[in-house]
Amino acid sequence: MAAEGDFLLRYRAVSNKLKRRFLRKPNVAEASEQFGQLAKELKQEECLQYAGFCNLAVARCEQTLFNAPGEALALTDAARLFLQAEKETQKLQCPGFEEHLQAATNCYSFAIKVYIELNQPVMAASLCLELGNALKEMNKPAEASVHFQRAAELQSQVPIECLLSLGKVATCKIITRVFMDVIARCEVSRVLLLMLLQPPPQKLLLEHAQTLEKYDWESFDSHSQVNYLPENIFLLLQSVVMACQEKDLESLKVLQVELWPLLTPEQNHLLHLVLQEVLSPSGRGV
Repeated sequence: MAAEGDFLLRYRAVSNKLKRRFLRKPNVAEASEQFGQLAKELKQEECLQYAGFCNLAVARCEQTLFNAPGEALALTDAARLFLQAEKETQKLQCPGFEEHLQAATNCYSFAIKVYIELNQPVMAASLCLELGNALKEMNKPAEASVHFQRAAELQSQVPIECLLSLGKVATCKIITRVFMDVIARCEVSRVLLLMLLQPPPQKLLLEHAQTLEKYDWESFDSHSQVNYLPENIFLLLQSVVMACQEKDLESLKVLQVELWPLLTPEQNHLLHLVLQEVLSPSGRGV
């Protein structure tokens, strides 16, 4: 059995067999078989990412041998191993940069490309769906929708399957919109809280300063920084920030009337408190 500690030694030993020797061609088929065996042993020992790297090496060997089906199969095995490694990392709540997920996505993409070149759109579509489902399970509906859409395009000759994939696209779009609504609601409450608390510049946290900068009238194309907010709400919030900075109570009253039907009850209460703060003699401004 392969141990994680000697993985590199065995991997390099097989890789060395692929180097050209004087008057002797490397035995690529043998190397492919040995990489595959190492991948199986590593998978049994739950060294999933290392097994994935070995399957990638198998894919390269199969490409050298012009064995496209073997290459696609090895890429798919690698993708699933990297994906499983990412799921294990997330289950353990380990910090990371989702490098295993990125590796899995790349492997799936290459395998899909090979199947398309082999004129096997059904196999390519099935991998698109597999990746899309995995991303959706990881709460990445926006990324998942891209792969569901590609699956639908590859299924143009099978209308029912195409419609099912488009249904998955629609579901992801709806979920994504819900996520954006939550982000938008949090942004509005965040701005109103800052207007209410009015922290002095020297006590303003960097992240709070960056939030207010997005509503600066002099900021170029500032709405693009908060494109999850409808433009009318963004412009009204921008006006609220300016009115608070100027302690312009009359403008705030007008803005309150315009914002009232667009905000949640909690946000309307916050805006009411902002007006009270500006009205009071202790109103300090931001």
